Amino acid sequence: MAFKRGVTATLLLWSALSQAQDLDAQLTAFFAQRLAGFSDEVSVQVRTPDNMRPSCETPEFSAPGNTKLWGNVSVRAQCGNEKRFIQVAVQATGDYVVASRSIPRGAALQPGSVTLKRGRLDQLPPRAILDINQVQNAVTLRDLVPGQPLQLSMLRQSWRIKAGQRVMVIASGDGFSVNGEGQALNNAAVAQNARVRMTSGQVVSGTVDTDGNILINL
Repeated sequence: MAFKRGVTATLLLWSALSQAQDLDAQLTAFFAQRLAGFSDEVSVQVRTPDNMRPSCETPEFSAPGNTKLWGNVSVRAQCGNEKRFIQVAVQATGDYVVASRSIPRGAALQPGSVTLKRGRLDQLPPRAILDINQVQNAVTLRDLVPGQPLQLSMLRQSWRIKAGQRVMVIASGDGFSVNGEGQALNNAAVAQNARVRMTSGQVVSGTVDTDGNILINL
């Protein structure tokens, strides 16, 4: 009898371990697909206790659109009408942007100013930049040191127009377009909003395009 109880306990333990490993593997595959293009090496560790995990073998996973890509993440697991939230730790490895040399505050970043480095994305500071094209011609807001991961808060886009500059305002609507000249009242980068005082004295606002024109949709 004691032998049978021991075998039963061993089988139950093996089954629990097998299910836990299956859940880890399923979640790793889920996050590997979710992180495609960011990371090519993903590992997931489930933090939720066994008794709080989904009861079926192949639950459907989903994550809200604003959920973090890595680090400590909550995932919804659904088995039919049963919904449970699983806490997981997601490790992801990939490329991110770092300064390749010392860069003073106010400098415009050039191709040689930055480089890609491979490492743990889940250990990076918030809003770290992964796409090197995103920083070209951006201006630094602080001094940077070699090897420092770049964050969005460290940069701003270079100004396409500056306050006091003469600009062309293009107002367009259904079947018509009107052009006029004015003076920019603020600095603005491409795709940002700019306020312009027209020659009539009227102040209008619109979006800066790549040519430095101010576009207004009526």
